[in-house]
Amino acid sequence: MERRVAIIAAGLRRFGFILAGLCAFTLALTLLFTALGGGSVDRTVSIGFDLVGIFFLVAGFFVGNRGPVRLKGQASVPLFGERRMRWATLDERHEAISDSAIFVAVGIAMIIIGVTIDSRYRLF
Repeated sequence: MERRVAIIAAGLRRFGFILAGLCAFTLALTLLFTALGGGSVDRTVSIGFDLVGIFFLVAGFFVGNRGPVRLKGQASVPLFGERRMRWATLDERHEAISDSAIFVAVGIAMIIIGVTIDSRYRLF
């Protein structure tokens, strides 16, 4: 049981580092756009967080909906003749679902941060 808690804590810590880094990058980029455009800081930052969140939600959708067929190698697939395709292994399918879950979780977190920053709406 202690090992399981340690694994979950380590995963949450890594997720926090990823989210903090992405937030810092998004904040720096949106502050640059605010300086160039001259708009409201909280509104521009809110829109930036929302756009990044939407991007990660869409990316998570597409990563999770990958089909069960993969290329056999790095070579291109010919139009006619032998198909260079194979079925995905169970590990590859689990990895696709796990990656999708991470993208969706980051996207939802970024949207929540963006809504929280927006001063047009009162949350409490």
